[in-house]
Amino acid sequence: MVVMTARPIRADFHLFDIAQIYRCAMARPHRPLIVLNEPQRRVLMQLRIEGAAPRTRLAHQLGMNGATMTRLTQSLLALGLIEERETVDAHTRGRPMVPLTVSGQGGWAIGAAPHPGWLELVIVDFRGRALAHDATPFDSPDPRVFAQVVERRLAALAATHGFMRGKFLGMGVAVPGYAMPGDRNRRIVVDRVAGWNDVPLAEVIGDALGMPVWIENDASAAALAEYYQDGIIGRYRSVLTLFLGHGIGGGLIAERDLFLGEHGNAGEVGRLFPGHHERPSGIDLLRVLREAGVDIDSLAQIETLLDTQGPLIAGWADRVTEQLDQAVISGTVWLDPGAVVVSGALPLPLLRRIADGLSARWQTRNDNYRSSLPAIHASPIGSRAVVIGAAMIPIHAVTAQSAI
Repeated sequence: MVVMTARPIRADFHLFDIAQIYRCAMARPHRPLIVLNEPQRRVLMQLRIEGAAPRTRLAHQLGMNGATMTRLTQSLLALGLIEERETVDAHTRGRPMVPLTVSGQGGWAIGAAPHPGWLELVIVDFRGRALAHDATPFDSPDPRVFAQVVERRLAALAATHGFMRGKFLGMGVAVPGYAMPGDRNRRIVVDRVAGWNDVPLAEVIGDALGMPVWIENDASAAALAEYYQDGIIGRYRSVLTLFLGHGIGGGLIAERDLFLGEHGNAGEVGRLFPGHHERPSGIDLLRVLREAGVDIDSLAQIETLLDTQGPLIAGWADRVTEQLDQAVISGTVWLDPGAVVVSGALPLPLLRRIADGLSARWQTRNDNYRSSLPAIHASPIGSRAVVIGAAMIPIHAVTAQSAI
């Protein structure tokens, strides 16, 4: 599971000048620096699914012979994307029994997300573990100013924590908005980042920073982060994520890949809940609390009110559960996911209450449907899913069957 930390990089890592990082990245802007063939991607994804597995098991799982598997794993070992995990049993039974696992030193990436009043950054290694996490005040609607702030914060993180000398895969940026026709890099966004509207964001931000940049909807980024969590990627091929932030969004993983749809806007479930009505969103909860006389300014304050305003928040969660039930039914009918994850910027106990409520509704529904229904999970990472997912986009581009 991806866990947020801010620990120093290990002593065997070398400090890496931030400008040198950018210069290396510019060699192939907006594309991963690691290009794998389809069999190599299959092996890499299988190791992400299983965590660790010997060559013999990989060959069996993927329907390959031993010689082919040896050749593929040798190439991935040479690239530094996987590593051997030594065990006593492996030594006694030969190299085919040595477990292989994804190597954290295979590369690293940055995730960035603008929030109301602040900017969040995370740096992850190739395994998906956080190397550093940063939050700083930010309120500009200009993407160029966003790039400038990112550059300053990355320089500070480099000075404080250091960076791995190795393959830098790029930066993912999570954007609160949907894609315009024919161009996923141009977005219609919320008012607080109005300067991002109809701007070629990957080029503007990437050129300002001198690094490869991917742009993705924030809820889709969250879906990617949720999918790579332990207990999800190893059990399900398709997952529907509902993200309750300031608004309400969704993301789809279909057959282990991020499904974006014809126009790049799959998961725009907010359209099911018009803004002038009650919505399953964080802003709606703030409104409910304020109307009850609670002095509250941001979603970050909700956790402090779970006890004092427990009945009010519980009533809101029950109403939201009923609203989301129809969205889950619709998503299940069309996608047939293995699981539904309730994620968002709300406190984890509140996400769990909503997930438990949806699960209970599934169990008591009597419509004579006898096939399997999706398991419903609450997110273990909550609000951090957006920026973690943004950082996972360049890494997923290396691993997935089809590059994003």
